Amino acid sequence: MYCDNSLKEYLNDLAAKLASPGGGSAAALTAALGASLVSMVVNFTLGKPKYAAFQDMLKKTLEKSENLRTEFLRLVDLDVQAYSSKNIRDALDIPLMVARLCFEGIKLCPPLVIAGNVNLISDVAVAAALLEAAFTSASFNVAINLKSLQDKKLTRRIEKELQQKERIIKETRLATEVEVGKIIRG
Repeated sequence: MYCDNSLKEYLNDLAAKLASPGGGSAAALTAALGASLVSMVVNFTLGKPKYAAFQDMLKKTLEKSENLRTEFLRLVDLDVQAYSSKNIRDALDIPLMVARLCFEGIKLCPPLVIAGNVNLISDVAVAAALLEAAFTSASFNVAINLKSLQDKKLTRRIEKELQQKERIIKETRLATEVEVGKIIRG
């Protein structure tokens, strides 16, 4: 699958006239990029005396971001497999998992505005933007698969969940951007 191959190969296949990879897989890759940036910010912060008071929190953040990165990367391939198998329930569950994990991932960003290395502050905002974009992308894939599944009760439940998460994700991304903007502009 793609996780062990080159990015160029993945992007070539994504651009080609192929059934997969598609939007769900791309959402997972986008989320992996966001989680990777969170990890990068933490890695450049850990061990710096200026941020000594935050070391425990940063270690926990790194563990979470690395777990998310690993899971998002796994979901890149799982989405391809689900779509290729024509299993609508799997094709629904994978992007739903991406969306739910993006919701967890974006929560790691606001604390890094204060506790993260100030030299990487823009990367915190980029991580939040990527995680929001991945959430939105995954949500579109959930919606199209819900339509195919034609289960009204499940559709209402998932739509309600994603609407609540979307509101919080947008607020979190915006708040992160505002705070990062204040630091960058002084």
